[in-house]
Amino acid sequence: MAVTEPARAAATTDPRDGPSAAPEPPASRGNRRTLAALLLAVPAAVWLLLYFVIPSVQLLLTSLTTPEPGLGNYTAIADGAAVSIIVRTLVMAVVVAIVCAVIAYPYAYLMTIATPRWRAILLILVLVPFWTSLLARTFAWVVLLQDGGLVEKAFAALGLGSVQLLGTPVGVTIAMAQVMLPFMVLPLYNTMRGINRRLVDAALSLGAHPVQAFLRVYLPLSFPGLAAGATLVLVLSLGFYVTPALVGSPQQSMLAQYIGVQVNELVNFGGAGALALTLLIVTLLLLAAVQLLTRRRSGSQRSLTTSTFGGTA
Repeated sequence: MAVTEPARAAATTDPRDGPSAAPEPPASRGNRRTLAALLLAVPAAVWLLLYFVIPSVQLLLTSLTTPEPGLGNYTAIADGAAVSIIVRTLVMAVVVAIVCAVIAYPYAYLMTIATPRWRAILLILVLVPFWTSLLARTFAWVVLLQDGGLVEKAFAALGLGSVQLLGTPVGVTIAMAQVMLPFMVLPLYNTMRGINRRLVDAALSLGAHPVQAFLRVYLPLSFPGLAAGATLVLVLSLGFYVTPALVGSPQQSMLAQYIGVQVNELVNFGGAGALALTLLIVTLLLLAAVQLLTRRRSGSQRSLTTSTFGGTA
């Protein structure tokens, strides 16, 4: 007598195995992944709570209660020299970001078109500053920019005469840009290497000028990396202390130096806390502005793509 397939399957199944397990529903898998992600984020959340949130709350309380309760420390910022120092710090950070963008953009593009060997060399040149102490690099700039230093001799050899850079905003900008350059190059390179170059070739084949193809195709596609690098440079430049203190002058001090004076020389912890929170608020406003600009630009690019290709098959 022939044995049917279901009977054969039942005969070969071990009764101790029990019924087969039902497939896990997608909602349960999603909940488990969410829980795993939350557990992975716990160490970072605890770190931020201990070393950012709690100190910020303590600064806020100090600024509102020392030397006397009230908003006196914040009104003193508006009435004193702190406003000009905050503006100077913002201008310096923006200038450093622009200088880094001008230097880093072609450098990152060169990394994308270079051979693997030269790309590795260019990447090592970018990472070399990370292997050197910030204090050592700053002292090196002091030696280079001082009177009779290598930079002044180079300008004299070119017939430009004596050019003073140490103790000037230009010297501080040069030193800060050298420190911040890797933070602009790496996000740009990461974005540029994912750009499809055939889009630029398509624009050229359709009659676009190379400058037009760059401005309307390549530059918008590389904008996320440019925005990320500019954000990093801006935020980090706002809190610079060592480089402006050594390369700059007291007359051109930045906000971090002014906060140091309030704490170390004037013992004004309430005013220093108010200045630090003001710097934090300015940083958050800059981050929000960059985020809003990035979202609007991404939305305009999507709408342009939809209006251009939406009706084509």
